[in-house]
Amino acid sequence: MPTRIVIASGNTHKAEEIQALLGDDFDCRTLKDYPDAPGVEEDAATFAGNAVKKALSLIDWLKHHEDFAEGWVLADDSGLEVDALDGAPGVRSARYASDTTEGNSPDEANNAKLLTALDGRPEHQRTARFRCVLALARAGAYGQPELFEGACEGHIAKAPAGSEGFGYDPLFVPENFVDTFGTLGAEIKGMLSHRAAALRKMKDWLDAN
Repeated sequence: MPTRIVIASGNTHKAEEIQALLGDDFDCRTLKDYPDAPGVEEDAATFAGNAVKKALSLIDWLKHHEDFAEGWVLADDSGLEVDALDGAPGVRSARYASDTTEGNSPDEANNAKLLTALDGRPEHQRTARFRCVLALARAGAYGQPELFEGACEGHIAKAPAGSEGFGYDPLFVPENFVDTFGTLGAEIKGMLSHRAAALRKMKDWLDAN
């Protein structure tokens, strides 16, 4: 019987990506399968802090759920780090253009603010990376989740290009490429992405344990 992994997200695409990587030995579910699960305020100062907070909150709630006696909970947090901006937008990537701590900003607003912040800087001063941290917690276990980190290096273009992807994809040019993720498309992004790198590390750990 496949081992269940409940992903602390309602994103079906993310679940499909994780399921494809892990294979038939695992059964990936999302918060859509557990609609009563409580929300979590992502107010930690680091990606790891937010991922751990989401994983522990969900594992605590699921232990009272009758069909989750064993298995795993997986949570992630990710975002864009720009070197010239001292790592910003970082954990605020999804709400970079907002003055509040609640609710995400439109992608267009976030991208516009980033371009303004980097206005006039040459390419060598526009280096950046997407970073992802996964937190994996076992049902019924105690202590901190296992953490797995992945990154994708690149730089920020001077203007958006392409309509593929979401978030900062139209601005992010991965290392050794000349086009943005918005132009390169989902297949290439899937091979290079920060989340894919973290998931490969997680799979290696699961295979060994």
